[in-house]
Amino acid sequence: MRPTKAHRWFEVLAKRVARHAGQPPAFALAAGVIVLWLALGPVFGFSDTWQLVVNTGTTIVTFLMVFLVQSTQNRDGEAIQVKLDELIRATAGAHNALLDLEEMEERELDAMRQRYVELARKAREGTGHGELDTGVPEVRA
Repeated sequence: MRPTKAHRWFEVLAKRVARHAGQPPAFALAAGVIVLWLALGPVFGFSDTWQLVVNTGTTIVTFLMVFLVQSTQNRDGEAIQVKLDELIRATAGAHNALLDLEEMEERELDAMRQRYVELARKAREGTGHGELDTGVPEVRA
């Protein structure tokens, strides 16, 4: 998929917002806004409108942040997956069949995971070396 200008703009925005939102100044700003809102309570008589301002503002910010954070997590997850795939590919004795596990159906992934759980159990017991009947090599302790 070739990124469009709007897609690229969103990626840049998501990265910048995620980077800055996780910093102490962002927290300080948010806390400052809440303190200001609280301080203005007596001025507005703690009215429904005063309450609605903070409720609306926080709802809008939360709604938008969900998309930005999800975009960042998707990108980070894909980058980690590529790095792991490269480690599998470059490691002697590793099975290239493990390269795209994230693309497997849930039941297939569960079966593969169960094979590794069994390998780990046997390794801890000291009873298993070699391969199980799964075609996936045993990981030795």
